[in-house]
Amino acid sequence: MRKALDQAYLAYKKDEVPIGAVITKDNKIISKAYNMVERKRQGTKHAEMIAIERACKKLKKWRLQECTLYVTLQPCEMCMGAIIQSRIKKIVYAADSLYLNEQEKKFFEYVCKKNKIEVKKNIYEEESKKILKKFFSQKRK
Repeated sequence: MRKALDQAYLAYKKDEVPIGAVITKDNKIISKAYNMVERKRQGTKHAEMIAIERACKKLKKWRLQECTLYVTLQPCEMCMGAIIQSRIKKIVYAADSLYLNEQEKKFFEYVCKKNKIEVKKNIYEEESKKILKKFFSQKRK
C-alpha cells in the first residue's frame, strides 16, 4: 500500500485527484499507476484502470486472477467492472469512498462476494484521506 500512496502523491503533484494503484503477483509489483484523467482528458484513466492495462501488457494476458490490486481509495463502479473482467481476486484499499451512499456500499460488497473477490480495507486510511482532503480543499479556494 505504501507504493500505491507514493503513486497518489505523484498524482497530487501533477494536479490530478491523488489516487494511486499497484498490482502485485507473487508479492512483486508488476504495475503501478496514478490517476491521469486530467492529463489524458479521458474519464476512464483512473489509477486502477491504468494499472490493470499495464499488468496485462506486462504479463501478456488479460486474466489477472493470481494478482492483488492495492489502491488508495475504494474502487468506483467502472473500475470494479474492469477488476471483475480481469479476474483479480484480491483488493486491498486504503479508504472508503467519501461519495458512496449505503446502497452503493452494499452493492460493492455484493459484487465482491458474488465474484469471490477478497477485500481488505482501511490500510493507511488516514494518510489516504489526508491527501484527498488537502487536494480538494485547495481546489475549492
